[in-house]
Amino acid sequence: MSAVSGPGSVSQIGSTVTSDAAGTQPPATADVPKASQAALDYLESIVPEEDFKYVMFDDNLVTVSDTGKELGEFSVTVEPTKFKGQECFLIHANSHGAIDGVPCGTSIVCHVAKNMDTLEQHHHEYVKLENCPLDRKTIIVRQSDSYVINRVITQGEDIQRTSRNVPLETMKGFISEGSNLLLHRLFIEKSLPDELEFISFDSETNLCPAFYKSLEERTQTLEGVEVRVYGIERTINSTVDLPTTWQSYFINDGHLTNRVQVGSPVTMKLLRIPTMIERDEEPPKPEFEKKPLNWEEDMEMYSKFLDRKEQFKGDHTVYMRHHPELKALLADFLQFLLLRKPQDVIAFAAEYFAAFSATMPAPTPYLTSAVPTPFPHSRTNTQIDSLRAPTR
Repeated sequence: MSAVSGPGSVSQIGSTVTSDAAGTQPPATADVPKASQAALDYLESIVPEEDFKYVMFDDNLVTVSDTGKELGEFSVTVEPTKFKGQECFLIHANSHGAIDGVPCGTSIVCHVAKNMDTLEQHHHEYVKLENCPLDRKTIIVRQSDSYVINRVITQGEDIQRTSRNVPLETMKGFISEGSNLLLHRLFIEKSLPDELEFISFDSETNLCPAFYKSLEERTQTLEGVEVRVYGIERTINSTVDLPTTWQSYFINDGHLTNRVQVGSPVTMKLLRIPTMIERDEEPPKPEFEKKPLNWEEDMEMYSKFLDRKEQFKGDHTVYMRHHPELKALLADFLQFLLLRKPQDVIAFAAEYFAAFSATMPAPTPYLTSAVPTPFPHSRTNTQIDSLRAPTR
């Protein structure tokens, strides 16, 4: 029984495999899968402060057989933490139980950065068979330029160890088993556009395509109440084995209600309605009825008006006391205005006060001589020029 999909592994390109039994093996060659551009764009569009705000909670389900018998428990927790000084999420998934009387289980402890990069993951699976128990551990560690994948498989007395290094360039769009659990919640919070192709690991440590798509909405009965659930399907297209598909359903706040591996008789189900996550919603703005304002009848407002009025009067009086030239200037202007009585008062005021401006050009002292002559032809009349000549 596996709580989550099989442990991830990496392609053997450019890596070294060591084994207690077989020694050192040459690296294998294969086509390296790549995530689609739409999947990479989706990861780029994540806004951690908004999209991850409501994904940190616990899920607790029971594992049941196709006959309805309870076989075990399944839990997932997501919480914020720091890993090597970097803010990230700690994802812990655990499943344990017994199938046909054989104890088995899976646990995942994973640190995932806010851009969905896996920083470190410990994946442990076990099946306690009476004659030949199986124990498999996979550790993924992100380094500055590559991922290091270490595996230890113990079957009976046989122990196999492998170690691989994969360049970070090969792992763009990589979704580990831990980040996969977080990604499902993100899809419910942020929605899943069409089908996205990421890359992940199959059960034999091969890097392969991982497809995500939405399923049709349906209803699920929880404690006698029908609730609307939203499905997401994940398919791992292994390069050496048959595809493996998981279907998961969630309520609208991201809580997992149902999870099943297609073809498996074991299903994980939510039995009780979880406590809904409280979301910060802006309260509706109050609407006030518009009322006519009659401030003169409002004693408080009228009192403030009088106080403000006295304040202005006092300020103006102080200013005029400090500038006595203002009163003389205004008196001269009014006297000049009443003597001339112009039709255009504004133009008259502009011409009057322009004389006080330092930016206005000074008038010429030859205003009278500069006036055009009423006898323009006299300037070219030779007789007039002879009259101007000095007499002898």
